[in-house]
Amino acid sequence: MTDAAPKLLLLDTASLYFRAFYGVPDAVKAPDGTSVNAARGLLDMIAKLVTTYRPTHLVACWDDDWRPQWRVDLIPSYKAHRVVEVVPGGADIEEVPDPLEAQIPIIRESLAALHIPVIGVAEHEADDVIGTLATVAGMPVDIITGDRDLFQLVDDARGVRVIYTGRGMSNLEDLTEEAVVRKYGVLPSQYADFATMRGDASDGLPGVAGVGEKTAANLLAVHGDLTAIRAAAEAAEGMSAGVAKKILAASDYLDVAPTVVRVATALPISVPAEPLRPLDAAETAAAVGIAERWNLGTSMARALEALSRTA
Repeated sequence: MTDAAPKLLLLDTASLYFRAFYGVPDAVKAPDGTSVNAARGLLDMIAKLVTTYRPTHLVACWDDDWRPQWRVDLIPSYKAHRVVEVVPGGADIEEVPDPLEAQIPIIRESLAALHIPVIGVAEHEADDVIGTLATVAGMPVDIITGDRDLFQLVDDARGVRVIYTGRGMSNLEDLTEEAVVRKYGVLPSQYADFATMRGDASDGLPGVAGVGEKTAANLLAVHGDLTAIRAAAEAAEGMSAGVAKKILAASDYLDVAPTVVRVATALPISVPAEPLRPLDAAETAAAVGIAERWNLGTSMARALEALSRTA
């Protein structure tokens, strides 16, 4: 790919390995009996994505903190339903099935063997890593995720789009600005405000009571952003009295929620300089050795084959 136009592929890694864990039958085991469906599934996804989208650079973005305390301090319900153990002064433990938890080291080892960089940042989620790298990349970016929150990063002018996995890996959706507008009636630049008002039960965000997607989109179409919507509600202008009352009643939530919903875009990280490349003979042998140790077989082979075509 030395002559190819630069393009960065950002993986929302946990989103993908959770999808693989629940979507790939747990029929094949490692020799020691460890489940490997998530590890194998992620490798197959990487092979497909590299082959389909032809990136020159690839980063596996990581949740160093899946539930940052600074977000919880603002909205205590943030992802609270996923917590299985509260860790005072540390990162709360997320509900992850034991057979998946056991595969995380295998996934990290496989990514390292393929020379795919893994980037996480303390006290931040993978979304924040993605937001920052997409902002500073200086090249077109494809974001691979099943998380709608990342629609806020779509930017045609900078060549940033989301490849949405919500309908499965066999039915990927390439989301540009026009596609976001068609789906939700808002621009990507308005999506964080839209999500703030709508709320998201999967993230423990209550939203504005009585304001759903349609009302949120209509308010943004008229007023542009959440700040202007709140000002209009205070002035009792540009919306019904009932909607204004709902916006005003949610003032405490709206004071803090935008900070929780917006992804970070200025973390101290940069895109690794090393591009995707085929592995040399020694590196390939090491990757094959990992595949044999964990019974990753054809999945590792497909990933190696995909990388071999990046020369």
